[in-house]
Amino acid sequence: MPSTRERIVEQADVLFYERGYEATSLADIAAPLGLSRGNFYYHFKTKDEILDAVIDLRLSRTAAMLTAWEAEGDTPLARITCFIRILIRNRAKIMSWGCPVGTLVSELSKLEHIAQARAAELFTLFIDWLAVQFRSAGVERDARALATHLMGRSQGVAALAQAFGDEALIEAEVAQMTDWVAQQIAAQPTEYS
Repeated sequence: MPSTRERIVEQADVLFYERGYEATSLADIAAPLGLSRGNFYYHFKTKDEILDAVIDLRLSRTAAMLTAWEAEGDTPLARITCFIRILIRNRAKIMSWGCPVGTLVSELSKLEHIAQARAAELFTLFIDWLAVQFRSAGVERDARALATHLMGRSQGVAALAQAFGDEALIEAEVAQMTDWVAQQIAAQPTEYS
């Protein structure tokens, strides 16, 4: 059973994603959990403390997801495809609220919030992991640039899917991104071609 602190962080994570960090009050987080003001403040004194805990939670979950993708895919292309297909797995949420990473980083940047750089570590986790996958496929020279491009394209797809509510757009872009990655890997003289 999750602790009170864990329940607060989980609730905040959902609300920061669905409503935004700035639009979510401490009362918004505490009320659905049935927490008294004193009990809530025992665990967190400020919303910024909760934000730090939410970022920690997201970093931990992202690292676990990347580890699972390592086990799931037997080739670099298969593993990168796991990343790309997250757009399809999360399409309903993405069409409603955008990408959870992109929306948080963007909002914190607009607010010039001190935690923006920490939140951006989520992008860095993905980019570093993708670069490792490209390198594993024999793409040495441009691995980081390709990883960054793929991250940028996936963020663009999430933004357009949210703007237009278009599931077909997500599916078409996922197919195109998968083909693009396969072409990048096939261009390398490796056993993964």
